[in-house]
Amino acid sequence: MDNLLTKILESPGRKKDPGLIEKAYKFAEYAHGGQKRLSGEDYITHPLCVAYFLADLGLDSPTIAAGLLHDVIEDSGITLEELKKEFGADIAFLVEGMTKLRKISDAANKEDGAHRSHFNSLKKMFFATAEDIRVILIKLADKYHNMETLKFMSKADQKRIALETLEIYAPIAARLGMGRLKGQLEDMAFPYVYPREYSWLLKKVKEKYSDRLNYIERTKPMIRRYLKDAGVAIIDLNSRAKHYYSLYQKLKRKDLDPEKIHDLVAMRIIVPDISSCYEALGVIHKHYKPLPGLIKDYIALPKPNGYQSLHTTIFCEKGRLVEIQIRTESMHDYAENGIAAHWAYSESGKTKPIAANAKEVEWVAQLKKFLGESKTGESLASLKIDFFKNRIFAFTPKGDVKDLPEGATPIDFAYAIHTDLGHTTKGAKVNGKIVSLNYELKNGDVVEIMKGKEKKPSFDWLKVVKTAMAKKAINSWLREAGDKTSDVALKTSDVQRPTETRLRTGPSPGSDVVNSRRRINAKHQPKTPSVVIQNKQTGEPLIAGQRGLLYKVAKCCNPIPGQKIAGYMTLNQGVSVHTATCTNLKKSKGDGKRIVAANWSK
Repeated sequence: MDNLLTKILESPGRKKDPGLIEKAYKFAEYAHGGQKRLSGEDYITHPLCVAYFLADLGLDSPTIAAGLLHDVIEDSGITLEELKKEFGADIAFLVEGMTKLRKISDAANKEDGAHRSHFNSLKKMFFATAEDIRVILIKLADKYHNMETLKFMSKADQKRIALETLEIYAPIAARLGMGRLKGQLEDMAFPYVYPREYSWLLKKVKEKYSDRLNYIERTKPMIRRYLKDAGVAIIDLNSRAKHYYSLYQKLKRKDLDPEKIHDLVAMRIIVPDISSCYEALGVIHKHYKPLPGLIKDYIALPKPNGYQSLHTTIFCEKGRLVEIQIRTESMHDYAENGIAAHWAYSESGKTKPIAANAKEVEWVAQLKKFLGESKTGESLASLKIDFFKNRIFAFTPKGDVKDLPEGATPIDFAYAIHTDLGHTTKGAKVNGKIVSLNYELKNGDVVEIMKGKEKKPSFDWLKVVKTAMAKKAINSWLREAGDKTSDVALKTSDVQRPTETRLRTGPSPGSDVVNSRRRINAKHQPKTPSVVIQNKQTGEPLIAGQRGLLYKVAKCCNPIPGQKIAGYMTLNQGVSVHTATCTNLKKSKGDGKRIVAANWSK
């Protein structure tokens, strides 16, 4: 507790209130009296570690107090009203946001009820996060200490908690710009989730790490001298070893060959201001040749999470490749601590919560909207793809940045800009070249969407888009288009509905009576749009086993329930349903990828 108070008083930034911290500690100590952790320690050690972590980030006194109190409602008889009375609505809100958040385990091993509970817990956490970002910062501090003490848990719990850390909490830290915490969480979880891969990696790179670190240490004095001679001021010059899990992910993309990794250990140069960053880059390129294609300016074009730095990979002493990162002190602090650093640098004394409409956490507001509109069934998988998968960022021709999941396509990009642009997409250019709409975008791509005159989302797009937002918008448009044409068909055709009903209850589909009725119906049927939703009494086609997809009944063969059918995927009108023996369908057999299985629903 003394160490915590010392840390608070030494931290820059926000207004300190050690009296509040002491009061919160005594309250938590009383609430958790007699409770023990699995390690055998008094339970109060856990909230103390959480509070110390938050103090180390430079957060305000109410947040640190909430860290001390974050478990009192869940693990003791204290009520929310009592907490509000003692500490006020602000701290009570933060503690409530942390209360009873269940951990997420592998969805495949969960029953539906548990799945729903986990998903609803996530919803609760992110709704609270959207109101005040401090909720998720306390949760990350809680997760960090739990990972530190994971060795005291059962094997099954170790893997479950480590997996949720890799899939949910480390990506959240990344999206908040908290690079150091992301790497720490991943490295603590790595040996529990992938023990064999972890052992293999240590054997492969342990000596290489040591060799690279020694090389960087020998090279630093020369770099420092070149910069000093050029009049570039240096605040710090240090080295950064790549985190093990991050390295393993990169190795998987490089044929598991450590020799192809140039940033195993990177050199960091911290300078006073932005102009010094570019001066330092010029000096380094004057003395060492850069590797083409690996000069990255994240100062002019920051990453979506706010990260800024200059990166260059050079042929250094004795021709060895070295990555150098150049940034200011505030950029470095933000790269390490993200949104928490932004808070620590803000004006002292302000108690307003950091809301989710801040630019750095715009994705939290999007996440709240996504969760609010989602049903539990498929949403956990979509959540991981849309918000927690590896991220790429692409640019509009005007330089605006769009943050997308890895594997996203130009269609995803268009819908990320605006739903109407997505609906009217007819083509795309990436870096000035026309690409197919299923092209997978890469980091830094400049994407230009070619817009059509009409809205024509295609059923085929659902197979290539990656984001749930794009899928939802496409499905919504297809449903609306189907509903409109269905309404027209039902209002304008008085002959069709009774005939279809008689077809179901009358003679068999192949009889002369049925065929004559079909001919009569064809003569008197008014012209209507080609997309028709069948009367529910006769059933509807199941396209590739799915209900509710956009389709039209082909006029060339006019299939009816009972006949064998097949589907042909059109460019913009869904699936055209034909009889299995239709001559037009047979002519299309050469284009086999467009033929889909279909049958009448019972």
